[in-house]
Amino acid sequence: MQRQEQVEYLIERLLDEMPEYRLAAGEVNAANRRALLRALMNIRPPRAVDESFLTVQDTLLSAERDEKGIVSLRDLRGDEAISSDVAPVQERPAPGSPELLLWQGDITRLAVDGIVNAANSKLLGCFAPNHRCIDNAIHSAAGVQLREECARIMSAQGHDEATGDAKITAGYNLPASYVLHTVGPIVNGSLTDTHREQLTACYRSCLHLALDHELSSIAFCCISTGEFHFPHQEAAQIAVETVRNVLAQAGSTITVVFNVFKEEDRALYSQFLQR
Repeated sequence: MQRQEQVEYLIERLLDEMPEYRLAAGEVNAANRRALLRALMNIRPPRAVDESFLTVQDTLLSAERDEKGIVSLRDLRGDEAISSDVAPVQERPAPGSPELLLWQGDITRLAVDGIVNAANSKLLGCFAPNHRCIDNAIHSAAGVQLREECARIMSAQGHDEATGDAKITAGYNLPASYVLHTVGPIVNGSLTDTHREQLTACYRSCLHLALDHELSSIAFCCISTGEFHFPHQEAAQIAVETVRNVLAQAGSTITVVFNVFKEEDRALYSQFLQR
């Protein structure tokens, strides 16, 4: 099955589940069919899906993953030639100490044990079609299985995820083996000590999960600085200080990647890592 055939097959299967979108989908031209597929995946409620759908979806997503290019820790350490969007900054660890790295790029390309997703309290991913948030990007690259696993976790829990808490799932079609989902604080108005404590708790919760599951590497996004409006400078400072403190207390040698997308965040993390 060729790429466009895969896309059309998956669209058709999703429209069978959600026929209310069939008329609108028929108006989408050939150039935008892949975006239509992502939109349908984004709005699809969590439910079981059969193996034939997953086989085609996984083939498509794994091919797209490979085409984007997988970025390894070796790449981040500068051991090999790397693409232009990679900007590694390394805090040189003493022997037996954790390694802290800074990387600017798409977190869904990172081949680490776990990546951190800035989730909402429902923990089901972003339902806004083709939204540019990291929650949408991670779920779209992982596949529909990720939402289904999150739904099982939340059903068993019986209530929304608290701000500062975290859950771990498989990574499915991502290069990362796991996704750690954490709910950051929403800042509407002035920043408060409660916001700071909640953001600190996000980093603590994810690191404790990573250590409990014996992960050797984890990549953090800039939690709460996008849709949740946490000020970038203070968020970066909290992130670096919390990671250093938790790992020092745990005596861990885990590798931590601070993943940034904006140049502003890269400059801030570079500053705090070099202190």
